[in-house]
Amino acid sequence: MSQSPIELKGSSFTLSVVHLYNSEPEVIRQALQEKVDQAPAFLKNAPVVINVATLNGDANWKELQQAVTAAGLRVVGISGCKDERQKRAIARAGLPLLNEGKGQKIPPPVAAPVPDNAPAKTRIINAPVRSGQQIYARNSDLIVTSSVSAGAELIADGNIHIYGTMRGRALAGASGDAQCQIFCTHLGAELVSIAGQYWLSDQIPSDFFGQAARLSLLDNALTIQPLN
Repeated sequence: MSQSPIELKGSSFTLSVVHLYNSEPEVIRQALQEKVDQAPAFLKNAPVVINVATLNGDANWKELQQAVTAAGLRVVGISGCKDERQKRAIARAGLPLLNEGKGQKIPPPVAAPVPDNAPAKTRIINAPVRSGQQIYARNSDLIVTSSVSAGAELIADGNIHIYGTMRGRALAGASGDAQCQIFCTHLGAELVSIAGQYWLSDQIPSDFFGQAARLSLLDNALTIQPLN
């Protein structure tokens, strides 16, 4: 018997969810375009889920999909829909209906026990990180001693330290550790994230843009302070 040309497997992906509070396609397009323009390397052609839980009444789903696409994003499904008539309209527009679950929290991966005398692991990058590069420090901190260009991405399960100009994206605590922090001597990032909580460039307080800063989580919300 010949082997099947395909194999169907379950998997999971991290997707951005766009929560709609307005059903006017042009309003949505303009708002999304502003976000994409702020971090094009991160958001351009990114797959997104559209959450419509707060929308009431009818909407033109084809035009809404076209508005999202025109802003440079790709709709992979609709979530948060509870109205049966609305569900049928979404299905007629050819859009998949997704279920985000009922507020379950996915527990972070359980790390293997580390002996008390084991040295802390740190990944150190001494060269500039160029646009399009991705550096991942698995189960460790990440230290970059040079600059990070726009369009570059730093990911670490631990803390991230950047001792140069930071113009790319920094995602610390990637495995869910909310105690992780980001330290930067010149903050100009497209995106900063700790344990899934993130700011785009326009959300970083202007007083800290271009300055030495330290980011952490407080009550599951990003906070920032000067790096002394």
